[in-house]
Amino acid sequence: MQLYPAIDIRGGQCVRLTQGLFDQAKVYAADPAEVAKLWKSQGASWLHLVDLDGALAGRSVNEGVIQRIIRETDLPVELGGGIRTLEAAGRMLDLGVSRVIIGTKAAKEPEFMKELVDRFGPEAIVAGVDAKNGQVAVEGWETLSSRTALSLCMTMKEMGIRHIVYTDISRDGTLTGPNVEATRELTQKTGLDVIASGGVSSMEDLRSLSEAGIRGAIIGKALYEKKIRLSEAIEAFEGRSL
Repeated sequence: MQLYPAIDIRGGQCVRLTQGLFDQAKVYAADPAEVAKLWKSQGASWLHLVDLDGALAGRSVNEGVIQRIIRETDLPVELGGGIRTLEAAGRMLDLGVSRVIIGTKAAKEPEFMKELVDRFGPEAIVAGVDAKNGQVAVEGWETLSSRTALSLCMTMKEMGIRHIVYTDISRDGTLTGPNVEATRELTQKTGLDVIASGGVSSMEDLRSLSEAGIRGAIIGKALYEKKIRLSEAIEAFEGRSL
């Protein structure tokens, strides 16, 4: 199972939110690039970045920080937050981002995802499926749509998408455990690389995801609160000795 340490960027700083609420932001570091280097030193083979300001603004805001992280770690990076045009996706990929994550636009205009896949290839495009009680949320998680997460994932598969980041918003940043059953259902019913996001709090949570056949997991607050040591998790679940 691939592990993705998360770095959420707001105002140029590394923060974590609780349930996606911007007024629940906690600053963990002034320099996200230093955090990225820490995760690399502990064995990270991928990074999961979110431009929180971009998610609200609908455009990239923390581009300079993102560039530094890529340059100073030389790790593959997946990036979400405010990427809503072909040009914006192309720009991030040109900067060295390995995968761009599209959330709001994927839910509102699924055909846009096919355009992205046709232009940049299926390995460069990730659909961000964010749900609360099974219903898809958009616009920085502030608006619930009528679509179910499974319905959107099946549509994404039709558009040529191979990678999904599935976030259970009610679990995100809460350290209450991931929604293993929902993530397993999406993995089994779609056959896609579904990456679990939200609620991971312990090695036991990661074990539950791994045993459920889930192919990837994003770890955020559990790393910052020192509930999981990244190097130990990588040895256990990626099978790499460090």
